[in-house]
Amino acid sequence: MNLLTLGVNHETAPVDIRETVSFSSERALEAISELKRHQYVSECIILSTCNRTEIYCTLKSADAENAILDWLHQFFALPEKTLIPYLYKHQNQKAVTHIMRVASGLNSLVLGEPQIFGQIKDAYNLAHKADSVHHTLENLFQHIFRTVKQVRTDTAIGSSPVSVAFSAVTLSKQFFGDLSEQTALLLGAGETIELVARHLKENHIGKLIIANRTLERAHNLAESLGGYAIELAEIDSHLHEADIVIGSTGSPTAILRKPQVEQALKRRKNRPMFMVDIAVPRDIEASIDELEDVYLYTVDDLHEIIEDNKQSRQSAAQEAEEIISVQSENFMAQFHAIQEVNPLIQTFRQHCLEIKEQALQQALHQLDNGAQPEEVIKKLANQLTNKLLHNPTKQLHQAGLAGQHQLIESAKTLLLNDSEQP
Repeated sequence: MNLLTLGVNHETAPVDIRETVSFSSERALEAISELKRHQYVSECIILSTCNRTEIYCTLKSADAENAILDWLHQFFALPEKTLIPYLYKHQNQKAVTHIMRVASGLNSLVLGEPQIFGQIKDAYNLAHKADSVHHTLENLFQHIFRTVKQVRTDTAIGSSPVSVAFSAVTLSKQFFGDLSEQTALLLGAGETIELVARHLKENHIGKLIIANRTLERAHNLAESLGGYAIELAEIDSHLHEADIVIGSTGSPTAILRKPQVEQALKRRKNRPMFMVDIAVPRDIEASIDELEDVYLYTVDDLHEIIEDNKQSRQSAAQEAEEIISVQSENFMAQFHAIQEVNPLIQTFRQHCLEIKEQALQQALHQLDNGAQPEEVIKKLANQLTNKLLHNPTKQLHQAGLAGQHQLIESAKTLLLNDSEQP
């Protein structure tokens, strides 16, 4: 197998280089079409995310990797050797191990993040659409998908949140359990709040309110997630609805103050409020934590949780590495076994087809000469049976005389059904 992985990622290349060799879906299809026609390429898949671009391909020649590197420079109209300082390449088993690590989130900016697995599946599906995935890459990626499932099932690599946004939502879920009956009020409409909103949506939040100084920005985000937007000045009219309040604005002073929350609690009849303040400086006045029915977490609390969870993911990553090591070896063993046995199967099948064709022509000739069809069929059946059994029977007889018991046992497995074995 001449499997090659060629790529750049967040560890080897700055963002301007990663942007230079980034593929949109349309450009990826164009690139795959070109690679399919390349004289050295049999199959190919292209993965392109904000943190990496990787090409997975099977080559017709083991020493063709430089040709693929030249193609990559030409495709993006880059001067020769521009990418050399930033590229990594892996072949055969090292390539298998690398792709498994990427798919499992072990080579990601955030250890164990699950999004990359979906992106790899998208890349695989796009390559299928372009008809650039055949026997080897099909078997490999099915094996990779099973391996990632095993890693996710048998380790805790993805169970501990390691981002501020994810941690805020995870804490909310731990506090309330089911979020489908809860209302979340988000302060701000920037990148962090967008991530919080998406995580809440994924966890089936009942109602989503986004408050921002600029209503249009809040409206655009809320509309895409099935929520609704208000201005920060309208908070007092809606605060009593909120079971969850998460703040992440760029305000230099607190957005939410203690008297506002006291009034909201009265309207809520002392139903608890869960608050997470991600902002620095704070969006939620610290003294609010003194209120009996408010549970307030700050960004420092989240960072402590994240650090603990990073340690947990590191331990899980070691277990995942062991699984990947075993599974990459298993794939290579299966591949080599198939490569060894396929020519034998093809030769044996061709031999049987030649015997069949010879017997069939003799039978047809006899029928043309007026022989009785029943006699011709009986003779054909006997002739096929005898010719197909001749060599195996001869070899088994010789094995018996030579005491080759292992060969005889293997013959039982190959030639007989379980119920037929003596």
